[in-house]
Amino acid sequence: MSKQRENYINKGIILLLVVFNLQAAFCQSTLKVEEQRIENRIIELSKFGKDSSGKSYRIAYTKADIEARTWFIGQMKKAGLEVHIDYAGNIMGKRNGKNPALKPIAFGSHLDMVPDGGNYDGDVGSVGGLEIIETLNENKIETEHPLELIIFSNEEGGTIGSMAMAGHLTADGLKQKSQSGLTMAEGIRAIGGNPDSIQYAALKEGDLQSFLELHIEQGGILDKEKIQIGVVEGIVGIVHWEVTVEGFANHAGTTPMNMRQDALLAAAKFIVAVNEVVTSVEGRQVGTVGKIATMPGAYNVIPGKVVMGLELRDLNADKIQQLFQAIEKRAAGIAAASGTKISFVHQPNESKPALTDKKLQEQVIASAKKLGFSYKIMQSGAGHDAQEISLIAPVVMIFVPSVNGISHSPKEFTKPADMANGANVLLQALLSIDKK
Repeated sequence: MSKQRENYINKGIILLLVVFNLQAAFCQSTLKVEEQRIENRIIELSKFGKDSSGKSYRIAYTKADIEARTWFIGQMKKAGLEVHIDYAGNIMGKRNGKNPALKPIAFGSHLDMVPDGGNYDGDVGSVGGLEIIETLNENKIETEHPLELIIFSNEEGGTIGSMAMAGHLTADGLKQKSQSGLTMAEGIRAIGGNPDSIQYAALKEGDLQSFLELHIEQGGILDKEKIQIGVVEGIVGIVHWEVTVEGFANHAGTTPMNMRQDALLAAAKFIVAVNEVVTSVEGRQVGTVGKIATMPGAYNVIPGKVVMGLELRDLNADKIQQLFQAIEKRAAGIAAASGTKISFVHQPNESKPALTDKKLQEQVIASAKKLGFSYKIMQSGAGHDAQEISLIAPVVMIFVPSVNGISHSPKEFTKPADMANGANVLLQALLSIDKK
């Protein structure tokens, strides 16, 4: 063969490779998820835990949760994923990549819900993640990195599964009662985990290349402003305290008003004080007294004891502590004036504030722009599994609109087109991260 002929052949091969790569790149850039398949799976999932009146009860570790997880595992296996349950009860589905030496790109969410909750909260990220796997399969696209679809256990009860994966679910945390009535340890065992080996559920920093979570906004900003995609810059920290007010139970008819040590009256003043402290500082911090129990709880008895739940949230851990100190100071004044005692017990399994990764934010923004979607950089006022995973890997969250900002409610709704938009942004971001 002449040198000239050999050069022509080599140039032809190079040209074919260029054309092939351009076609592959075009194919990937025009990939779209199947909107109807996402909607169908959301509807199917909504059946687990729904009673005859239409109310949903898919609390973590309950029968409905186990049934939903079993169904979803079946769907993951049909999509060709290698599925296993880790020691914390997290469902892990792996899709191999071209280069097994590379760390997996992970994505996913959760299936459990709050009592009488909605059908979109964690389901959109879980179903959207599965849809991405199926879209890649159908288009015969093999990524360089392995992919990992993670369905976290008990997100609503305190991000327990992701907390274990991040390596800081404590022995006290395992003893804490879940909403199902089981302890966290008992619940983990009920869904196929092993709390006795919980330390082996922990991943090391660097075990994941990155983690991306698609989720409904759970607020009304995107819906109100008609924006299609939220790019989350940070997730607030969430800290809980049990607050006990001790007064003196006495006869409501025979004890003069000026001689009472009314625990409920002091508690009412404390609730007002929490609101005043939190609103006295600039920023987006929030404070809530979300539960209250009064004892002995009778019309004709002055309340002798009140137990409340205090929650503070902000993107800055120092600000949370400053707010709590100010609340403690106000509580001391209320106790002194009312002749009561107010005490605080910090609750385990708090969520630390987490900033998302700037480079991953840029990938999500680039994907939204490429698809022609409007976007907004925003913070999350709700806790998410990505918050825990940020301790061991770079993370980013993609929000899609909640209609009227409703969440944790049977009226929660996200349009099929918005779910598909979020999944398409996630898909394109994932492919871009894989190339880099």
